[in-house]
Amino acid sequence: MVKFRLNGLEVQAEEGSTLLEAARFYGLEIPTLCYHEGLSPYGGCRLCVVEIGQGPKAKLVTSCTYPVEEGLHVRTDTRRAVASRKMMIELMLSTAPNSKVLQDLASKFGVTKQRFKVRNEECVLCGLCVRMCAEQMDGKAIGFQKRGYKRKISTPFDLKSAECRLCGGCIYVCPACQLRCQGPNADTDICNACLTMDPTCLDQYEELQCWMYDAGRCGTCVREKK
Repeated sequence: MVKFRLNGLEVQAEEGSTLLEAARFYGLEIPTLCYHEGLSPYGGCRLCVVEIGQGPKAKLVTSCTYPVEEGLHVRTDTRRAVASRKMMIELMLSTAPNSKVLQDLASKFGVTKQRFKVRNEECVLCGLCVRMCAEQMDGKAIGFQKRGYKRKISTPFDLKSAECRLCGGCIYVCPACQLRCQGPNADTDICNACLTMDPTCLDQYEELQCWMYDAGRCGTCVREKK
């Protein structure tokens, strides 16, 4: 077992486990997007960053890829880590503003403004679909292409893949494929509907529209029009 300090408390975890796994074992919630328990860690979205070390040498690392180390000091929710997560949410929303997953994260972390140009590319390059296809479906029908701002996910040479079995696994894990509650023609780039925890669905519908949880528990995704 490896002993280290997690948010000021001395804890221990199995050697080879990641900081994310250790934190979740102790009940600490760290947001993730490109991480999936059934897939290899990627560290691309950088939502799971935590701060390790002390003083001026402290740095941010992705907890889903960083292994536990003896004597390591880990803090999961420092001002620096939270600011980094909010920035990444804002950046990803500029790419895929129609994603319900990202809109929910924006509400949860208080991201209320969009400072970046909205591109509506509907892909945040999290790589979940690529890993799902290769590791769980044994298809390897899609992958990353090009670099920099031209980077994208597609089939080889953008042609129909003979390896694709149309299983839908890529769509199942894609965070951009879950459409935001306001639909594709929303008036705002960031809805922040779930910042209001009192349901207002009944002002416009006959019943509560909270289908993700128990009725009324998730707040509202429909605001009263002024």
